[in-house]
Amino acid sequence: MADPQFVPALGWTAPFVMLLLSIAVLPLAAPRFWESNARKLAVAALLGLPVLLLYLRHDASALVHTGRDYLSFIVLLGSLFVVSGGILATGDLEATPRTNTAFLAVGSVLASLIGTTGASVLLIRPLLSTNQERRNVVHTVVFFIFIVSNTGGCLTPLGDPPLFLGYLRGVPFTWTLRLLPHWLVVNGLLLAVYFLWDRRAHAREPVGAVVRDRAVLQPIRIRGKRNFVLLLAVIASVAGLPSPYREAVMLAVSAVSLAATPRDVHEANRFTFHAIAEVAALFAGIFLTMLPALQILHARGATLGLTTPRQFFWASGLLSSFLDNAPTYLTFLAVAQSLRLPAEVVGVTHEVLAAISAGSVFMGANTYIGNGPNFMVRAIAEERGVPMPSFGGYMLYSGAVLIPCFVLVTLVFFR
Repeated sequence: MADPQFVPALGWTAPFVMLLLSIAVLPLAAPRFWESNARKLAVAALLGLPVLLLYLRHDASALVHTGRDYLSFIVLLGSLFVVSGGILATGDLEATPRTNTAFLAVGSVLASLIGTTGASVLLIRPLLSTNQERRNVVHTVVFFIFIVSNTGGCLTPLGDPPLFLGYLRGVPFTWTLRLLPHWLVVNGLLLAVYFLWDRRAHAREPVGAVVRDRAVLQPIRIRGKRNFVLLLAVIASVAGLPSPYREAVMLAVSAVSLAATPRDVHEANRFTFHAIAEVAALFAGIFLTMLPALQILHARGATLGLTTPRQFFWASGLLSSFLDNAPTYLTFLAVAQSLRLPAEVVGVTHEVLAAISAGSVFMGANTYIGNGPNFMVRAIAEERGVPMPSFGGYMLYSGAVLIPCFVLVTLVFFR
């Protein structure tokens, strides 16, 4: 039975911190050990076991809710991964800064229409194919994670899981269009920075690489078009069906995609389950070990002194960088509702809800674990031979590029 008075001690956040350290350190300290998804799952299980036993004793219902959230999360990611993996974009455009920036711009729009996961899986492979002759590709994948996997997805509840949970709890479907100015500022600035960065990187490419890139040109052609219909079916199930029917439809659609997609399409896409298996293994541990941290926040959030939109933007954003952004969004929404603010929308002001929404979505880009697609894109890029930065190396990019951008958002919208 659940103990209504149960709140874990602060020390119970240690397994979560240790899991984060494992994700950051082991790829560098023990790369052969860490490349196995089974070993990643073993580490996640070992660190999650004490938390599992704690909650079995004090609050088993929390485990049930977390398990449901995890299954919904991984079924959604998995179905979008499978269906998008059945769409083959062939061709090889010249990988100029304009072409790459156009890819990211299109992705920033698609992220709000088919979700950050769907847009990421759909576009990362053709982007990597276009850039296969270039040597300097890492920054392109990093900015892809920034924009397509995160900041592009704030305009509709379909764009990112936190906004969908907000919709389920009463936020009007069209309310997220209020974030259009925020979307324009963040994505416009990131695209401009990327263009300048890539122009400099392109100028440093070896002459032979540039010559090959210009010589090997093929128009973009699409195979597996029926998967676009299946992709729409996944999106429709997210928007219109409750659990567990939503997950059942997504699993059925995934099965249809796997059965109907020709083998040569999957082979040309280098489609394997390694990337989604890595996400499933690590996020199983993350969802479990983050339970104490989220419960502590939920119980003591009102004592944190959060009162202004600026504070909610940074608090929800920084925690979304390390905790899954969907439950973090709900936690800070509950904190805001407890403050008895003017009830303009779901018991809070429009500005506070905008701050929580923007912080949760945008700052999921700060680390590989801030949002599910981040790890997935990294894994796909590494499968294609791109030497992606480590956990800490990625944070150097996000600290240098994203944090100044978010400071500007604060000054413009949340003063």
